[in-house]
Amino acid sequence: MRIKLDENLPQALVPVLQRQGHDVDTVETERLTGCADDEIWRAAQEKERFLITQDLDFSDVRKYEPGSHMGLLLIRLFHPGRLALLERVTSLFASEAIEHWQRCLVIATEHKVRVRWPKQKKVE
Repeated sequence: MRIKLDENLPQALVPVLQRQGHDVDTVETERLTGCADDEIWRAAQEKERFLITQDLDFSDVRKYEPGSHMGLLLIRLFHPGRLALLERVTSLFASEAIEHWQRCLVIATEHKVRVRWPKQKKVE
């Protein structure tokens, strides 16, 4: 999977996800740190990357409708320290069928994962 990590996630995730075979880049390496969400989103979509973030602005399903993008994982932890984020994302990528999350909006908490799938087009 082609992934972009937002600036609010630990850089330690890069080698972890790369070892699992993912192509990972970050907001920081692309010099987008501090940029507006729209600019980060545009950069992720232009390079066909699945965005992983903690930014609640990306939770608006009307703006980020499943099927209209490459995919989005929103991490929402009660205590989102670097170690907790590293452990949760690592755990998700080890235990979930993340390859099916492309084009979806996924929200993960400490104990739950909710996937919003693209709407199916009716075949007539």
